[in-house]
Amino acid sequence: MSQESEYGAGQIQVLEGLEAVRKRPAMYIGSTDSRGLHHLVYEVVDNSIDEALAGYCDEITVTIHDDGAVTVADDGRGIPIDTHEEYDRPALEVILTVLHAGGKFDNKSYQVSGGLHGVGVSVVNALSGRLETVVKRDGGVYHHEFEAGEPVGDMERVRDMEPDEETGTEITFWPDTEIFETKEFSFSTLSNRLRELAFLNSGVRITLRDDRADEDGEETYEYDGGIREFVEYLNETRSAMHEEVIYFEDEDQNIQVEVAMQATEELQGSIHAFANNINTREGGTHLTGFKTALTRTVNDYANDNDLLGDIDENLKGEDIREGLTAVISVKHPDPQFEGQTKTKLGNSEVRGIVESAMHDGLGTYFEEHPDTAQAIVLKAVEAAKARKAAQKAEELTRRKSALDSTSLPGKLADCQTKDPEEAELFIAEGDSAGGSAKQARNPEFQAVLPIKGKILNVEKHRLDRILENDEIRNMITAIGAGIGDEFDVEDVRYKKIIMATDADVDGAHIRTLMLTFFYRHMRPLLEGGYVYATQPPLYRIRYRGETYDAMTDAERDEIVEEKCNGNPSQVQRFKGLGEMNPEQLWATTMNPENRILKQITIEDAAAADKMFSVLMGDAVEPRKQFIKENAPEAEWIDI
Repeated sequence: MSQESEYGAGQIQVLEGLEAVRKRPAMYIGSTDSRGLHHLVYEVVDNSIDEALAGYCDEITVTIHDDGAVTVADDGRGIPIDTHEEYDRPALEVILTVLHAGGKFDNKSYQVSGGLHGVGVSVVNALSGRLETVVKRDGGVYHHEFEAGEPVGDMERVRDMEPDEETGTEITFWPDTEIFETKEFSFSTLSNRLRELAFLNSGVRITLRDDRADEDGEETYEYDGGIREFVEYLNETRSAMHEEVIYFEDEDQNIQVEVAMQATEELQGSIHAFANNINTREGGTHLTGFKTALTRTVNDYANDNDLLGDIDENLKGEDIREGLTAVISVKHPDPQFEGQTKTKLGNSEVRGIVESAMHDGLGTYFEEHPDTAQAIVLKAVEAAKARKAAQKAEELTRRKSALDSTSLPGKLADCQTKDPEEAELFIAEGDSAGGSAKQARNPEFQAVLPIKGKILNVEKHRLDRILENDEIRNMITAIGAGIGDEFDVEDVRYKKIIMATDADVDGAHIRTLMLTFFYRHMRPLLEGGYVYATQPPLYRIRYRGETYDAMTDAERDEIVEEKCNGNPSQVQRFKGLGEMNPEQLWATTMNPENRILKQITIEDAAAADKMFSVLMGDAVEPRKQFIKENAPEAEWIDI
């Protein structure tokens, strides 16, 4: 037996302290890409939010520095600095260097907490090349420094607190550039999450500052109206059916429940559920309780007041939720999360508590506001009629099984493999690009579906109208997992769905239309990371037998100067994928060895929801304002 194949005690590694975190960072923060990088900030901010939930913190400030560091400061009680009996070290050092060390396990220091696993700030320390903390408490200001999770020297008391100085904690960390794939923090990504936290915790002031020389900016979020203002914010670009946001709260078994909702004239609903400030994208018992009670309460009111008309059955939940914007927030002393991404609430008792709160709160509101109640019911009745009209069309698009190829679209050139993990579907813009892609592809694992022109804008249409669109029907059938509430991500035929559109305005528009469809009717595709966009080169440059591809004008100029000595043999501008011959398309866009794909994900569902409403909804002014703010170099003419 060779030494390499031996498996005994000598081959068992024991990773001490934070070494395990540095060895397998994705186990603790999900990934080492941009999402993981920003997750470090959220972990530290969550500690400050927990202080706010406990009633000891009013202000939180997050600062992005020019040298790649981020500082999170709060006016809470300050991390304890007295000596920990078991470790014989300051509690501050223990919290920053020992996994599962924290004050959130006994429900005494913190009644409610978002970070119950106790690994948050110690993981941030482990994944930072350097971390400094300043704590103000017990009459003194204390400083401690760490490198790669290890203490540098001892904690120091640097001075006495001033008589009017507030207690608090300030943590500055520099993410380890050898661990993370990117070191650039996004102001907009952080602002979305911090704004959300401010909505969910009324009265807490959160400030985000950007001190980088080319990004200098500052925003402050504080919402005394809490999730009521959250709903108003989400509905800024929508037409509300009633001015007042419906709001009620309740508490039972130390579980706090808040619900805010407002019906709109739109077709797309926007419902977001949170547990201890965590966005439970996969739902859970609180969302189930909300939906069940909403359906029952609306149907009870409709039947009692004879509002169903010629509908010969009760309204379904999907009818009632059409155009409804709602935020459900529960605070639980012992939340149990489940699901693949740990963003699904599993506590069984929460369902009944939310149902009771909803039934009492919404039932009372309907009795006191009959005009609003009637408008909501009549909108749902209209939706029910449209749903019935859509049922036959939907049956035509639903596949009998994920591997049944007899009903696949005629335009689809399917791949040979039946393993979704290996299979790729290129949705190509136009018959020309589709034809080239069919010739260029590797038929073993790459399928191609050409689509003609711009698909329907699903933001403005109900399902019956959507399913009349041939291109959408072809996409539904090819993907093979259904649509809407009946979509089952386990049935997808391809784990890579790649939007192959031109790098021009029309291509961007088609890509946005497809993303709107995926987000509204196949959201698990985006949540699972199955959707990609090609990034084909704009230029191909040839010089002395060598070929170079450039993605931008600047990259083209750099290649011409540095690789071609300012005198290229040829500079070819690709106007679209259809202009490439199959060899070029394979080499630049389809070959897994060379291509550049952009994965499309949803980090913040509420922000994505609002953005699709702005870009694809009926309101013109918000869209015009967005374009003006994000395309300042454009010349505008009002007509």
